Amino acid sequence: MTSTVAVIGLGAMGLPMATRLAARFDVRGFDIAAERLALAEQQGVAPAASAADAVAGADAVLVAVRTGEQLRELLFGDTGLAEHLADGAVVILTSTVGTDGIADVAERLAASGAHLVDAPLSGGPVRAGEGDLLIVVGAEPAALETARPVLEQLASTLSIVGDKPGDGQALKTVNQLLCGVHIAAAAEALALADALGLDRERTLEALTAGAANSFMLGNRGPRALQAYDEGGAEVLSRLDIFVKDLGIVGAAARAHHLAAPVAAAAEQLFLLGEAQGLGHLDDSAVIRVVAPTLRGEAR
Repeated sequence: MTSTVAVIGLGAMGLPMATRLAARFDVRGFDIAAERLALAEQQGVAPAASAADAVAGADAVLVAVRTGEQLRELLFGDTGLAEHLADGAVVILTSTVGTDGIADVAERLAASGAHLVDAPLSGGPVRAGEGDLLIVVGAEPAALETARPVLEQLASTLSIVGDKPGDGQALKTVNQLLCGVHIAAAAEALALADALGLDRERTLEALTAGAANSFMLGNRGPRALQAYDEGGAEVLSRLDIFVKDLGIVGAAARAHHLAAPVAAAAEQLFLLGEAQGLGHLDDSAVIRVVAPTLRGEAR
């Protein structure tokens, strides 16, 4: 039975996930930022002095990293969390890092008596705190059963896509192709509406009521319009995350000799945004690559 969960990293996603899990499990959290540890403690998460202390004796360990290299460093490098994991513990990988090297990480964890549950998620901080995430999972059945109570506490949609680590990353790669393209398309559409002299808010309202609507248009559209305000929109998903994710998409497509010209075009928009210093902004700020200023202002 899963009773103790460690959450490594209490950032924009880690903290609401830890808080959500604390309603059901004993949760220990670790973050290098003292203020994040303090916030977690206020919300029922026991602060740990180190990542090693957090994972010691835990049944499940949630990790969120940007790349596969960071995952390997966390588990087997100087931090060496793998050495501190309890026998039979599951490491739940919640981020999108691509399929490369995942099988090797799973094998190395298995050699130390632990297991990898490949469970990249989508939904953002608000939905994380509400247990309303989409989580796609690739894991061996026994490891999945240990992780399932944790995943079910976080997800409204839990999709088991395969029985080995890497399967979750594969499906999330496909998911991110669509998400990146949809965000870029929404940005182009709203920029065109502005160039044509249409009221942007009314245009967005009309589009989201018809066949042209998508989740990303409805979700990112209002934030794209806020991208021109001082300070921009609230950052719920950074633009440079899609530089990473569409890079993973492109690498996967090339590895399988598959043409993906639409995804490649979207990737270029996000790369341009990063080059223009927009990487730390919300991903909806990609509209500023298409239209640096609004209609009626100097272009």
